[in-house]
Amino acid sequence: MYSYKTFIFDTILLMISFDNTENAFKAKTNSDLNRSYWLFKMVSNPSLVKFGAVAAPIGLAIGFKGLIKNTIFKQFVGGENITECDRTIAELGKYHIGTILDYSVEGKESEADFDACCKETIETIHKAKNDQHIPFSVFKVTGLARFALLEKVSAHEKLTDAESKEYEKVKQRVHLICKEAHDANQPLFIDAEESWIQQAIDDLVDENMATFNKEKAIVYNTFQLYRKDRLHFLKETIAKGKANGFFVGAKLVRGAYMEKERARAIEKNYPSPIQDTKEDSDIDYNLALEECVKNIDMMGLCAGTHNEKSSLYLVELLNKYAVSSADKRVFFSQLLGMSDHISYNLALANYNVSKYVPYGPVKEVLPYLIRRAQENTSVKGQTGRELGLIIKEKQRRKTH
Repeated sequence: MYSYKTFIFDTILLMISFDNTENAFKAKTNSDLNRSYWLFKMVSNPSLVKFGAVAAPIGLAIGFKGLIKNTIFKQFVGGENITECDRTIAELGKYHIGTILDYSVEGKESEADFDACCKETIETIHKAKNDQHIPFSVFKVTGLARFALLEKVSAHEKLTDAESKEYEKVKQRVHLICKEAHDANQPLFIDAEESWIQQAIDDLVDENMATFNKEKAIVYNTFQLYRKDRLHFLKETIAKGKANGFFVGAKLVRGAYMEKERARAIEKNYPSPIQDTKEDSDIDYNLALEECVKNIDMMGLCAGTHNEKSSLYLVELLNKYAVSSADKRVFFSQLLGMSDHISYNLALANYNVSKYVPYGPVKEVLPYLIRRAQENTSVKGQTGRELGLIIKEKQRRKTH
């Protein structure tokens, strides 16, 4: 029998058309669209991406900062500092899309750099506390710790006395950030990273979830569902939360280190942790969505995905489990400069949507930008989809 509830849900799905480019690009001028077109056109060429990875740092060194800042930086980055992100925050906020300020400086190795990153992350929490358009804060543990140290801890290798003291400082930084988030009532994502340092990250997140998630989900772990073991780990985490009386924060992503993970597995002769096929990742991702929604009374969920089918599936799950689209325990999220057809159309249908907005000095954010270009090239269909939508909108504007 076709119920009133089913009718309402079908009406909502009709409202959400990811093919609606007028909604997707309503915030972009013709000039913005043209810039995006040429950027994605270049990113679709693997040879150009390889050349750019070498040429961009050289170009920056010899004075081409302005060119970089007005092209790829402008597409994917909010600004060089928090204040420069204000315009992006306000622009997204006009369309009911939140901003997640992501300090995207990578590859640092000194204690001074780690302390500076800790301080900067706390600044983003303070900024978020006073801005309704910033629903989450975020950081990477590698911004606070040496990669090699995290690798050693994850492998359960014995630390030297100096390393033990160093790791205590790491734990203190993570605890301090989580406490600031808790005191500000500001949900906080801790990003997932490479599998061979992830155990240390998981342990740090679990410890802080148990401490600060007694009343609601403040601290969120990130579950990379392109890994074969992460659905099981998500279920374990939920069970641990229930047994120990804390809320679980879960940001679900597919993953960002696929080629690196597979290459390392081959090099070191161990089974790859990455799913055998994309379909396997998709299945686990959607199962993870349902696991979270059916346990939403003790969780917070952010679906970090550029996948249309998974996004619509989450809409379906919210209806199935009678969770309101406005429920702040459930968010959709995409990266700035990508998948606007998902972000803007979901926001228009009154779902909670946020954009990851990286920021930092051009020179320091360049490794992130290069990685973003490489990921777009390697993810099948990603760049072609972005280009197709841009071309469709350019043609629509010509006839209207």
